[in-house]
Amino acid sequence: MVGRYEVSPVSTMRISIVTDAWHPQVNGVVRTLSQTAKYGRELGHEIQFITPESFSTYPCPTYPSIRLALFPKRGVLRMLKEFRPEAIHIATEGPIGHAAMAWCRSLSLPCTTSYHTQFPEYIRARVPLPIRWSYAYLQRFHTRAVRTMVATPSMRARLEAWGFRHLVIWARGVDSTQFHPGPKAFLSDPRPISMYMGRVAVEKNIEAFLNLELPGSKCVVGDGPDLEHFRSRYPAVRFVGQKSGPELTAYLAAADVFVFPSLTDTFGLVLLEAMACGVPVAAFPVTGPIDVVVQGKTGILHENLRHAVLEALKLDPADCIAYAKQHSWKIWTERFVSLLEPFKASRWDNV
Repeated sequence: MVGRYEVSPVSTMRISIVTDAWHPQVNGVVRTLSQTAKYGRELGHEIQFITPESFSTYPCPTYPSIRLALFPKRGVLRMLKEFRPEAIHIATEGPIGHAAMAWCRSLSLPCTTSYHTQFPEYIRARVPLPIRWSYAYLQRFHTRAVRTMVATPSMRARLEAWGFRHLVIWARGVDSTQFHPGPKAFLSDPRPISMYMGRVAVEKNIEAFLNLELPGSKCVVGDGPDLEHFRSRYPAVRFVGQKSGPELTAYLAAADVFVFPSLTDTFGLVLLEAMACGVPVAAFPVTGPIDVVVQGKTGILHENLRHAVLEALKLDPADCIAYAKQHSWKIWTERFVSLLEPFKASRWDNV
């Protein structure tokens, strides 16, 4: 996937990344931005993050573990003026993202955005709001950017159908120093072990996995607003909560198949992480998996998720590991930087 997209050489510059999603949240957006910053700095770029950490916050409706910035507009401008970036990237469509977009428009500063999350489908899973309203709102936001980065070709096609423009591909990588094969004996549950790792929330369609009749046992790694509900409803499933670092890798590497029931992910970073651990994937043939999984080699995509699980168990873990190694964060960070729209830092002199 990497070689199909141009990575133009870029001189080092000062980059502001504006995001409403940040630590202590554990999700693909935060991991993507963290890894991009890590490798961007190694390439010599100066990177500033503008996040909810710098503001008073309030709980996101229906999702209280996510904190949103309260009245961030003045603070966003102050931080931008102090840092004097030469490129501004707005990663999310929350209060901080809107504040940065408003300043970019008023000061005639070009900016880029990225589309990480299918919020219309997530919102619809919790609130009876028509999906077309949410897409119209997001389309207006992203159309103000010079270009919008999306993770996969199928996501680009989906957004183009909703009227989004100036879409370019910026995919994801995997840190093979963190995610790698490990001993299966780490877990003593009956084999085969089918595992889900990620946010435990209704919008992830996790019940499609929990309801499957499968041989062996099931394990869920992660936290989320619906964890206690599912834990009480499915007592035969092992819910181990949120894990990180080597312990997370140990759990993932000990599984026999990684089950990804989501119908709404834009990429599914956990798919690459599972493959890097030598664990084949079972998923639905939808946006995200169809661009990441090599059918019949690193995983099985099928409308019947049980069939996908049983067939994925037959695949060679070595193929998964080899494929994951082709996707480095370094090259996708280079791609990210090449897609930014630089401007002169002197543009801040009269602000």
